[in-house]
Amino acid sequence: MTFNSREIILGVGGGISAYKSAELLRRLQDKGFNVTVVPTQASLNFVGVATWQALSGREVPTNLWNNTHEVAHISMARQASAIIIAPTTFDLIGKIANGIANDLLTNIVAASTAQLILVPAMHTEMWLNQANQENVEKLRARGVIVIEPEFGKMTGEDVGIGRYPEVSGLIESISTHLNFEFDLKGKSILITAGGTREAIDPVRFIGNRSSGKQGYAIAKRAYERGADVTLISANVELASIPGIEIIKVESATDLYEVMKRKFSKADILLMAAAVADARPAELSDLKIKKGSLNAITLVENEDILASISQTKSDKQVVVAFAAETMDDLEAEGKRKLFAKGADLIYVNNVSNGAIFGSRLTSGLILDRHGLHKAINDLPKDTLADELLNLALNKLG
Repeated sequence: MTFNSREIILGVGGGISAYKSAELLRRLQDKGFNVTVVPTQASLNFVGVATWQALSGREVPTNLWNNTHEVAHISMARQASAIIIAPTTFDLIGKIANGIANDLLTNIVAASTAQLILVPAMHTEMWLNQANQENVEKLRARGVIVIEPEFGKMTGEDVGIGRYPEVSGLIESISTHLNFEFDLKGKSILITAGGTREAIDPVRFIGNRSSGKQGYAIAKRAYERGADVTLISANVELASIPGIEIIKVESATDLYEVMKRKFSKADILLMAAAVADARPAELSDLKIKKGSLNAITLVENEDILASISQTKSDKQVVVAFAAETMDDLEAEGKRKLFAKGADLIYVNNVSNGAIFGSRLTSGLILDRHGLHKAINDLPKDTLADELLNLALNKLG
Protein backbone atom coordinates (compact mmCIF):
# COMPACT_ATOMS: atom_id res chain seq x y z
CA MET A 1 0.00 0.00 0.00
CA THR A 2 1.39 3.35 -0.98
CA PHE A 3 1.16 6.71 0.77
CA ASN A 4 -2.21 7.54 -0.71
CA SER A 5 -4.06 4.27 -0.97
CA ARG A 6 -7.33 5.68 -2.29
CA GLU A 7 -5.65 6.88 -5.49
CA ILE A 8 -6.11 4.69 -8.56
CA ILE A 9 -5.06 5.25 -12.14
CA LEU A 10 -7.50 3.85 -14.67
CA GLY A 11 -5.71 3.36 -17.97
CA VAL A 12 -7.94 2.95 -21.01
CA GLY A 13 -6.65 1.09 -24.06
CA GLY A 14 -7.75 1.58 -27.65
CA GLY A 15 -10.43 -1.10 -27.95
CA ILE A 16 -14.12 -0.88 -28.83
CA SER A 17 -15.01 -1.87 -25.25
CA ALA A 18 -13.41 1.32 -23.89
CA TYR A 19 -16.94 2.65 -23.28
CA LYS A 20 -17.49 -0.05 -20.63
CA SER A 21 -14.75 1.51 -18.51
CA ALA A 22 -17.03 4.48 -17.91
CA GLU A 23 -19.17 2.22 -15.71
CA LEU A 24 -16.03 0.74 -14.14
CA LEU A 25 -14.93 4.25 -13.22
CA ARG A 26 -18.23 4.94 -11.52
CA ARG A 27 -18.16 1.70 -9.54
CA LEU A 28 -14.59 2.36 -8.39
CA GLN A 29 -15.73 5.76 -7.15
CA ASP A 30 -18.64 4.12 -5.34
CA LYS A 31 -16.10 1.94 -3.55
CA GLY A 32 -14.35 5.07 -2.25
CA PHE A 33 -11.45 5.29 -4.69
CA ASN A 34 -10.24 8.52 -6.25
CA VAL A 35 -9.66 7.77 -9.92
CA THR A 36 -7.51 9.51 -12.51
CA VAL A 37 -8.18 8.33 -16.05
CA VAL A 38 -5.22 8.04 -18.42
CA PRO A 39 -6.46 7.12 -21.90
CA THR A 40 -4.15 6.14 -24.74
CA GLN A 41 -4.35 8.22 -27.89
CA ALA A 42 -5.95 5.28 -29.72
CA SER A 43 -8.70 4.98 -27.10
CA LEU A 44 -9.80 8.56 -27.72
CA ASN A 45 -11.25 7.34 -31.01
CA PHE A 46 -13.85 5.49 -28.94
CA VAL A 47 -14.34 7.68 -25.81
CA GLY A 48 -13.23 11.31 -25.67
CA VAL A 49 -11.50 13.33 -22.99
CA ALA A 50 -14.67 15.27 -22.12
CA THR A 51 -16.43 12.09 -21.01
CA TRP A 52 -13.60 11.05 -18.72
CA GLN A 53 -13.29 14.52 -17.24
CA ALA A 54 -17.02 14.74 -16.55
CA LEU A 55 -17.17 11.31 -14.90
CA SER A 56 -13.95 11.51 -12.89
CA GLY A 57 -14.17 15.19 -11.96
CA ARG A 58 -10.45 15.44 -12.72
CA GLU A 59 -8.11 16.57 -15.42
CA VAL A 60 -7.41 13.80 -17.92
CA PRO A 61 -3.76 13.70 -19.02
CA THR A 62 -3.24 12.21 -22.48
CA ASN A 63 0.20 13.24 -23.62
CA LEU A 64 3.63 12.54 -22.17
CA TRP A 65 4.91 15.79 -23.63
CA ASN A 66 2.44 18.19 -22.03
CA ASN A 67 3.78 20.14 -19.04
CA THR A 68 7.04 18.21 -19.08
CA HIS A 69 8.43 20.32 -16.22
CA GLU A 70 5.91 18.61 -13.91
CA VAL A 71 7.29 15.13 -14.78
CA ALA A 72 3.70 13.86 -14.58
CA HIS A 73 4.44 10.20 -15.19
CA ILE A 74 6.70 10.06 -12.10
CA SER A 75 4.41 11.97 -9.75
CA MET A 76 1.36 9.98 -10.85
CA ALA A 77 3.23 6.70 -10.49
CA ARG A 78 4.22 7.57 -6.93
CA GLN A 79 0.75 8.60 -5.79
CA ALA A 80 -1.20 5.64 -7.13
CA SER A 81 -1.79 2.56 -5.02
CA ALA A 82 -2.96 0.61 -8.05
CA ILE A 83 -3.04 0.91 -11.83
CA ILE A 84 -5.93 -0.72 -13.64
CA ILE A 85 -5.87 -0.86 -17.44
CA ALA A 86 -9.25 -1.68 -18.97
CA PRO A 87 -9.49 -2.61 -21.71
CA THR A 88 -5.94 -3.84 -22.12
CA THR A 89 -5.27 -4.35 -25.80
CA PHE A 90 -2.93 -6.81 -27.52
CA ASP A 91 -0.59 -3.90 -28.14
CA LEU A 92 -0.50 -2.78 -24.49
CA ILE A 93 0.10 -6.30 -23.19
CA GLY A 94 3.07 -6.63 -25.55
CA LYS A 95 4.52 -3.26 -24.57
CA ILE A 96 4.23 -3.79 -20.82
CA ALA A 97 5.53 -7.35 -20.97
CA ASN A 98 8.60 -6.29 -22.92
CA GLY A 99 9.41 -3.06 -21.13
CA ILE A 100 8.37 -0.65 -23.86
CA ALA A 101 7.27 2.80 -22.66
CA ASN A 102 6.45 5.16 -25.51
CA ASP A 103 3.42 7.07 -24.23
CA LEU A 104 2.13 8.51 -20.96
CA LEU A 105 0.33 5.38 -19.74
CA THR A 106 3.20 2.96 -20.37
CA ASN A 107 5.66 5.41 -18.81
CA ILE A 108 3.51 5.56 -15.66
CA VAL A 109 3.47 1.76 -15.56
CA ALA A 110 7.25 1.64 -16.00
CA ALA A 111 7.81 4.11 -13.16
CA SER A 112 5.34 2.59 -10.71
CA THR A 113 5.77 -0.03 -8.00
CA ALA A 114 1.99 -0.15 -7.38
CA GLN A 115 -0.17 -3.19 -8.05
CA LEU A 116 -0.92 -3.49 -11.78
CA ILE A 117 -4.21 -5.04 -12.88
CA LEU A 118 -4.85 -5.72 -16.56
CA VAL A 119 -8.28 -6.37 -18.05
CA PRO A 120 -7.66 -7.79 -21.55
CA ALA A 121 -10.39 -7.37 -24.15
CA MET A 122 -9.80 -8.31 -27.79
CA HIS A 123 -10.91 -10.71 -30.50
CA THR A 124 -10.48 -14.39 -29.75
CA GLU A 125 -7.72 -14.88 -32.30
CA MET A 126 -5.69 -12.07 -30.74
CA TRP A 127 -6.22 -13.31 -27.18
CA LEU A 128 -5.15 -16.85 -28.12
CA ASN A 129 -2.20 -15.64 -30.20
CA GLN A 130 0.93 -17.43 -28.98
CA ALA A 131 2.89 -14.21 -28.52
CA ASN A 132 0.05 -12.73 -26.47
CA GLN A 133 -0.26 -15.83 -24.27
CA GLU A 134 3.49 -15.85 -23.65
CA ASN A 135 3.36 -12.16 -22.71
CA VAL A 136 0.46 -12.79 -20.32
CA GLU A 137 2.39 -15.57 -18.58
CA LYS A 138 5.46 -13.35 -18.40
CA LEU A 139 3.41 -10.60 -16.73
CA ARG A 140 1.78 -12.97 -14.25
CA ALA A 141 5.20 -14.29 -13.29
CA ARG A 142 6.14 -10.71 -12.35
CA GLY A 143 3.13 -10.33 -10.06
CA VAL A 144 0.88 -8.51 -12.50
CA ILE A 145 -2.79 -9.46 -12.13
CA VAL A 146 -4.28 -10.36 -15.50
CA ILE A 147 -8.03 -10.91 -15.27
CA GLU A 148 -9.30 -13.49 -17.74
CA PRO A 149 -11.60 -12.14 -20.45
CA GLU A 150 -15.07 -13.64 -20.76
CA PHE A 151 -16.67 -15.76 -23.47
CA GLY A 152 -19.40 -14.02 -25.42
CA LYS A 153 -20.42 -11.89 -28.36
CA MET A 154 -17.72 -9.68 -29.84
CA THR A 155 -18.02 -6.98 -32.49
CA GLY A 156 -19.83 -8.02 -35.63
CA GLU A 157 -20.99 -11.64 -35.68
CA ASP A 158 -18.01 -13.05 -33.76
CA VAL A 159 -18.51 -15.06 -30.59
CA GLY A 160 -15.67 -16.37 -28.43
CA ILE A 161 -13.28 -15.69 -25.55
CA GLY A 162 -11.89 -12.18 -25.30
CA ARG A 163 -14.94 -10.19 -24.18
CA TYR A 164 -14.61 -7.36 -21.60
CA PRO A 165 -15.85 -8.84 -18.26
CA GLU A 166 -19.14 -7.71 -16.76
CA VAL A 167 -18.37 -4.71 -14.56
CA SER A 168 -20.08 -6.12 -11.44
CA GLY A 169 -17.85 -9.20 -11.52
CA LEU A 170 -14.84 -7.11 -12.45
CA ILE A 171 -15.33 -4.83 -9.42
CA GLU A 172 -15.62 -7.87 -7.16
CA SER A 173 -12.38 -9.30 -8.57
CA ILE A 174 -10.53 -5.99 -8.28
CA SER A 175 -11.73 -5.50 -4.69
CA THR A 176 -10.52 -8.99 -3.79
CA HIS A 177 -7.10 -8.39 -5.31
CA LEU A 178 -6.61 -4.95 -3.78
CA ASN A 179 -8.09 -5.91 -0.39
CA PHE A 180 -8.70 -2.30 0.65
CA GLU A 181 -11.16 -1.80 3.50
CA PHE A 182 -12.97 1.53 3.39
CA ASP A 183 -14.73 1.06 6.71
CA LEU A 184 -14.78 4.81 7.36
CA LYS A 185 -16.47 5.69 4.07
CA GLY A 186 -19.22 8.20 4.69
CA LYS A 187 -17.77 9.28 8.04
CA SER A 188 -16.62 12.85 8.68
CA ILE A 189 -13.55 13.01 10.89
CA LEU A 190 -12.08 16.15 12.46
CA ILE A 191 -8.47 15.99 13.67
CA THR A 192 -6.22 18.54 15.34
CA ALA A 193 -2.45 18.29 15.19
CA GLY A 194 0.68 20.16 16.26
CA GLY A 195 1.14 22.74 18.99
CA THR A 196 -0.36 26.20 19.36
CA ARG A 197 1.81 29.30 19.70
CA GLU A 198 0.83 32.26 21.87
CA ALA A 199 2.55 35.45 20.74
CA ILE A 200 4.50 37.62 23.18
CA ASP A 201 5.63 40.10 20.55
CA PRO A 202 6.25 39.90 16.76
CA VAL A 203 9.30 37.68 17.38
CA ARG A 204 8.67 35.58 20.48
CA PHE A 205 5.95 33.15 21.48
CA ILE A 206 4.97 30.58 24.09
CA GLY A 207 4.83 27.15 22.49
CA ASN A 208 5.45 23.45 22.98
CA ARG A 209 7.35 20.59 21.38
CA SER A 210 4.52 18.84 19.57
CA SER A 211 5.58 17.89 16.02
CA GLY A 212 2.11 17.03 14.76
CA LYS A 213 3.22 13.55 13.63
CA GLN A 214 0.52 11.71 15.56
CA GLY A 215 -2.29 13.90 14.27
CA TYR A 216 -1.04 13.66 10.71
CA ALA A 217 -0.72 9.86 11.05
CA ILE A 218 -4.35 9.69 12.16
CA ALA A 219 -5.47 11.94 9.30
CA LYS A 220 -3.60 9.85 6.74
CA ARG A 221 -5.04 6.54 7.95
CA ALA A 222 -8.56 7.93 8.28
CA TYR A 223 -8.39 9.19 4.70
CA GLU A 224 -6.97 5.89 3.45
CA ARG A 225 -9.88 4.09 5.12
CA GLY A 226 -12.40 6.21 3.24
CA ALA A 227 -13.24 9.05 5.63
CA ASP A 228 -13.89 12.67 4.76
CA VAL A 229 -11.06 14.25 6.78
CA THR A 230 -10.52 17.79 8.01
CA LEU A 231 -7.17 18.43 9.70
CA ILE A 232 -6.61 21.55 11.80
CA SER A 233 -2.84 21.98 11.77
CA ALA A 234 -1.11 24.16 14.36
CA ASN A 235 2.44 25.14 13.37
CA VAL A 236 3.36 21.81 11.81
CA GLU A 237 6.28 21.35 9.43
CA LEU A 238 5.06 18.21 7.69
CA ALA A 239 4.07 17.61 4.08
CA SER A 240 0.42 18.08 3.16
CA ILE A 241 -1.64 14.95 2.56
CA PRO A 242 -3.42 14.97 -0.82
CA GLY A 243 -7.19 14.67 -0.52
CA ILE A 244 -7.39 16.07 3.00
CA GLU A 245 -8.68 19.54 3.90
CA ILE A 246 -5.94 21.15 6.00
CA ILE A 247 -6.71 24.34 7.92
CA LYS A 248 -3.62 26.03 9.34
CA VAL A 249 -3.86 27.89 12.64
CA GLU A 250 -1.37 29.43 15.05
CA SER A 251 -2.87 30.19 18.43
CA ALA A 252 -5.35 28.46 20.73
CA THR A 253 -7.90 31.15 19.88
CA ASP A 254 -7.46 30.47 16.17
CA LEU A 255 -7.92 26.74 16.72
CA TYR A 256 -11.03 27.26 18.85
CA GLU A 257 -12.68 29.43 16.20
CA VAL A 258 -12.20 26.72 13.56
CA MET A 259 -13.38 24.02 15.95
CA LYS A 260 -16.62 25.88 16.61
CA ARG A 261 -17.32 25.94 12.87
CA LYS A 262 -16.34 22.35 12.11
CA PHE A 263 -17.23 20.18 15.09
CA SER A 264 -21.00 19.94 14.55
CA LYS A 265 -20.45 18.23 11.18
CA ALA A 266 -17.95 15.66 12.50
CA ASP A 267 -18.77 12.08 13.44
CA ILE A 268 -15.44 11.69 15.23
CA LEU A 269 -13.09 14.27 16.76
CA LEU A 270 -9.52 13.33 17.61
CA MET A 271 -7.93 16.18 19.56
CA ALA A 272 -4.24 15.38 19.06
CA ALA A 273 -3.02 19.00 19.10
CA ALA A 274 -1.12 20.26 22.14
CA VAL A 275 -2.97 23.44 23.09
CA ALA A 276 -1.23 26.05 25.24
CA ASP A 277 -2.88 26.42 28.65
CA ALA A 278 -2.18 30.15 28.84
CA ARG A 279 -1.27 33.19 26.74
CA PRO A 280 0.31 36.57 27.49
CA ALA A 281 -2.19 39.05 28.88
CA GLU A 282 -0.79 41.69 26.55
CA LEU A 283 0.68 41.39 23.06
CA SER A 284 3.36 43.90 22.18
CA ASP A 285 3.20 45.30 18.64
CA LEU A 286 6.95 45.91 18.77
CA LYS A 287 9.77 43.57 19.74
CA ILE A 288 10.35 43.85 23.49
CA LYS A 289 13.92 44.81 24.19
CA LYS A 290 15.96 42.41 26.30
CA GLY A 291 16.23 44.80 29.21
CA SER A 292 12.47 45.22 29.37
CA LEU A 293 11.66 41.51 29.25
CA ASN A 294 11.43 41.06 33.01
CA ALA A 295 8.08 39.33 33.45
CA ILE A 296 5.14 38.08 31.39
CA THR A 297 1.65 38.14 32.84
CA LEU A 298 -0.39 35.18 31.65
CA VAL A 299 -4.11 34.59 31.29
CA GLU A 300 -5.69 31.16 31.01
CA ASN A 301 -6.84 29.94 27.60
CA GLU A 302 -10.26 28.44 27.08
CA ASP A 303 -10.33 24.67 27.65
CA ILE A 304 -11.24 24.02 24.04
CA LEU A 305 -12.03 20.33 24.26
CA ALA A 306 -14.09 20.64 27.43
CA SER A 307 -16.10 23.48 25.88
CA ILE A 308 -16.59 21.74 22.55
CA SER A 309 -17.60 18.47 24.23
CA GLN A 310 -20.52 20.24 25.91
CA THR A 311 -22.12 20.53 22.46
CA LYS A 312 -21.49 16.86 21.58
CA SER A 313 -24.46 14.78 20.46
CA ASP A 314 -25.01 11.07 21.12
CA LYS A 315 -23.97 10.42 17.52
CA GLN A 316 -20.48 11.90 17.96
CA VAL A 317 -17.33 10.40 19.47
CA VAL A 318 -14.55 12.49 21.03
CA VAL A 319 -11.01 11.20 21.50
CA ALA A 320 -8.72 13.24 23.77
CA PHE A 321 -4.94 13.20 24.08
CA ALA A 322 -2.81 14.07 27.09
CA ALA A 323 0.96 14.45 27.46
CA GLU A 324 2.06 14.10 31.07
CA THR A 325 5.27 13.89 33.12
CA MET A 326 3.96 11.91 36.09
CA ASP A 327 4.14 8.26 37.05
CA ASP A 328 0.44 7.55 37.59
CA LEU A 329 -0.71 8.01 33.99
CA GLU A 330 -3.86 5.98 34.48
CA ALA A 331 -5.23 8.12 37.32
CA GLU A 332 -4.44 11.37 35.53
CA GLY A 333 -5.77 10.05 32.25
CA LYS A 334 -9.05 9.03 33.88
CA ARG A 335 -9.39 12.45 35.52
CA LYS A 336 -8.84 14.24 32.23
CA LEU A 337 -11.14 11.91 30.31
CA PHE A 338 -14.11 12.99 32.44
CA ALA A 339 -12.99 16.61 32.76
CA LYS A 340 -12.79 16.95 28.99
CA GLY A 341 -16.08 15.14 28.34
CA ALA A 342 -14.31 12.66 26.04
CA ASP A 343 -15.23 9.07 25.16
CA LEU A 344 -11.62 7.92 24.86
CA ILE A 345 -8.25 9.31 25.85
CA TYR A 346 -4.69 8.45 24.92
CA VAL A 347 -2.26 9.57 27.61
CA ASN A 348 1.50 9.24 27.45
CA ASN A 349 4.56 10.15 29.52
CA VAL A 350 6.72 12.75 27.77
CA SER A 351 9.36 13.06 30.49
CA ASN A 352 12.86 13.84 29.22
CA GLY A 353 11.59 14.70 25.75
CA ALA A 354 10.08 11.27 25.01
CA ILE A 355 7.48 10.83 22.24
CA PHE A 356 7.70 14.34 20.74
CA GLY A 357 8.94 14.12 17.16
CA SER A 358 9.43 10.36 17.40
CA ARG A 359 8.09 7.74 14.99
CA LEU A 360 7.07 5.60 17.97
CA THR A 361 4.75 6.21 20.89
CA SER A 362 4.00 4.65 24.27
CA GLY A 363 1.11 5.31 26.62
CA LEU A 364 -2.32 4.19 27.78
CA ILE A 365 -5.70 4.12 26.05
CA LEU A 366 -8.58 4.62 28.48
CA ASP A 367 -12.33 4.75 28.05
CA ARG A 368 -15.03 5.54 30.58
CA HIS A 369 -14.78 2.03 32.02
CA GLY A 370 -11.06 2.41 32.77
CA LEU A 371 -7.84 1.17 31.18
CA HIS A 372 -8.44 -0.30 27.73
CA LYS A 373 -4.93 -0.99 26.52
CA ALA A 374 -1.28 -0.22 27.26
CA ILE A 375 0.83 0.87 24.26
CA ASN A 376 4.57 0.26 24.18
CA ASP A 377 6.84 1.56 21.38
CA LEU A 378 4.13 1.37 18.73
CA PRO A 379 4.45 3.21 15.40
CA LYS A 380 2.20 6.26 15.40
CA ASP A 381 0.34 5.15 12.28
CA THR A 382 -0.46 1.82 14.00
CA LEU A 383 -1.79 3.70 17.03
CA ALA A 384 -3.84 5.78 14.58
CA ASP A 385 -5.62 2.64 13.36
CA GLU A 386 -6.14 1.46 16.93
CA LEU A 387 -7.82 4.71 17.95
CA LEU A 388 -9.89 4.89 14.77
CA ASN A 389 -11.09 1.31 15.34
CA LEU A 390 -12.18 2.13 18.88
CA ALA A 391 -13.90 5.35 17.86
CA LEU A 392 -15.72 3.58 15.02
CA ASN A 393 -16.91 0.87 17.40
CA LYS A 394 -18.29 3.53 19.76
CA LEU A 395 -20.25 4.99 16.86
CA GLY A 396 -21.95 1.63 16.64
